[in-house]
Amino acid sequence: MATLIPTRNSCLSRMTSGEKRFSERLEQKLEDDYLLWYDVPVGPKQRRPDFIVFHPRRGLLVLEVKDWKPDTIQQADPTLFTLLTGRSSVKEHNPLMQARDCASEVYKVLQHDPALRHPPGHHYEGKLLMPWGYGVVLSNISRKNYVAGGLEAVIPPHLVICQDEMYESVEAEDFQERLWAMYPQVFPTALTLPQIDRVRWHLFPEIRVEPGSGQFGLFDRSTSGAVNKVEIPDLIKVMDAQQEQLARSLGDEHRIIHGVAGSGKTMILGFRAMALARALNKPILVLCYNKTLAARLDQLMGERGLSDKVQVYNFHKWCRSMLTAYHVPLPPEGRDFFDALPPAVIEGVDKGQIPRFQYGAVLIDEGHDFEPDWYKLIVQMIDPNTNSLLVLYDDAQNIYGKATRKQLSWKSLGVQAQGRTTILKLNYRNTLEILSVARGFANELLLGRDEEDDGVPLISPESAGRRGALPELIRVERTEDQLPAIIDRLRDEQTLGRPLSDMAVIFRNKWEGEKLHEALQRAGIPSRLAEGNGKSTLFVADDTVKLVTMHSSKGLEFPLVIIPGLGSLPMPGKDEPEEARLLYVAMTRATERLVMIHHADSVFSARIRNSINDVQGQLGAMA
Repeated sequence: MATLIPTRNSCLSRMTSGEKRFSERLEQKLEDDYLLWYDVPVGPKQRRPDFIVFHPRRGLLVLEVKDWKPDTIQQADPTLFTLLTGRSSVKEHNPLMQARDCASEVYKVLQHDPALRHPPGHHYEGKLLMPWGYGVVLSNISRKNYVAGGLEAVIPPHLVICQDEMYESVEAEDFQERLWAMYPQVFPTALTLPQIDRVRWHLFPEIRVEPGSGQFGLFDRSTSGAVNKVEIPDLIKVMDAQQEQLARSLGDEHRIIHGVAGSGKTMILGFRAMALARALNKPILVLCYNKTLAARLDQLMGERGLSDKVQVYNFHKWCRSMLTAYHVPLPPEGRDFFDALPPAVIEGVDKGQIPRFQYGAVLIDEGHDFEPDWYKLIVQMIDPNTNSLLVLYDDAQNIYGKATRKQLSWKSLGVQAQGRTTILKLNYRNTLEILSVARGFANELLLGRDEEDDGVPLISPESAGRRGALPELIRVERTEDQLPAIIDRLRDEQTLGRPLSDMAVIFRNKWEGEKLHEALQRAGIPSRLAEGNGKSTLFVADDTVKLVTMHSSKGLEFPLVIIPGLGSLPMPGKDEPEEARLLYVAMTRATERLVMIHHADSVFSARIRNSINDVQGQLGAMA
């Protein structure tokens, strides 16, 4: 079954009857390796053809679908159709011209990329690697009526699919033959996965992912507004087809996405925020629990020109802003100040002091850190005309020890999740080696449990298969020897050409970060500590090593991660599974290399050593 983007169910309401039938035939009669797009903006001019059909060995087709009936076509020529509508007539462009113009634009864009042209010396030197074509679907006109109406003169017979050629009873092979007859040239091709991604990079600018380290997997800044001509990078990165399908299929309703670490949840949030910012007049609210993540998301939204439409807060800061904006007294300063903020806002809403329905949409990242009562509050903030709520959730990263969330019932909180839940199991962030070691260490945490559709599943991640170096576990003699070991590794990586901004040291306790920050300053290595006000400015200075606690690392990612202090974990008096969950989150922040350091053996260092040995043996047997 072919993949239609967006999903057919999500766009039925805006399809004509002919488009509905034709989309069903495309899904039914084309194989799994076909990608289809319906009514999606394409290329620099953001044209919206009815359908694009793409296959790595067949090529690309642009199709226009018309529901015209034989008796409504009053006159037709190569440029215009005159159609009867009741007592009057209207003129419409020949749909073949529309399809041809869009296909020609696509061809020019793709041919501009050297990686998508035939190389020098090839028979088709300089030409596009793949065939391309265009055609028309006349969903209510049979082939007999097409001929009888003289339409052959304005739409050539091989460039049209008629009503009786898209019946459910038509053989898949015959249906496909009609499609491939539309190509002006047919020649052998077999696009590689990187080439397929390049095609999608050119056609759909909004799915381009930030180059370089891919922090958060958020989108290239060139996608924030008008589509401008941009330099083609050597290495391109785009959302995969599943992520794109999900992102484009999110409607104005409540939606829950359960995704493993590194599955692109935040990237989907970014896509949704950009789409809503273009479509809605009311502001869009993005919430998360982690201050560091909120600051980074706010910065990235600002870089993409969305600050005036998209508000990003960590939840407690948003609560404080609500109380301040509507002159509701803040809780008394003291130890319980932050815990008292959400109840104060809830009370303010109940009393009518703080208005409901302030936002066109609310998007929640790291939703597993939110208390149930917070959801009851948030749902009331959404404009009922849009009813747009998106929650991104991964219970394996619930590091704040709230066991009640495991019995969470969305329905009881006013969140309409049943039938609107998606699970993302594939991890794109980590290499196979890093993910395998992290999974081996935290295996007991990741054993899935069955839940009803309204519940919270615990999902075990699956690797996308990207390979890299095996994680390292370094043992030093004394606690104080960990600092020199960290500094040596940072210098080695810098010598090899890795920017300091690609490196992070993630630690369990705040005092470790302070000591490390001082040591790096003495060693002449620029660093930035994510504590206090530093959380909001962590990414302001690019050429610095990031120093982050395990709690603050949630939602972040770095090519190189160093985790010291394993010999002291789990911390005495702390819950071992929660400590393991915290370390698992820290380990899965690494996208390329993971280095862990300990001075003494502990339960965790032993489990990690065993996991590394097991993974090394398994991958060695596969080689």
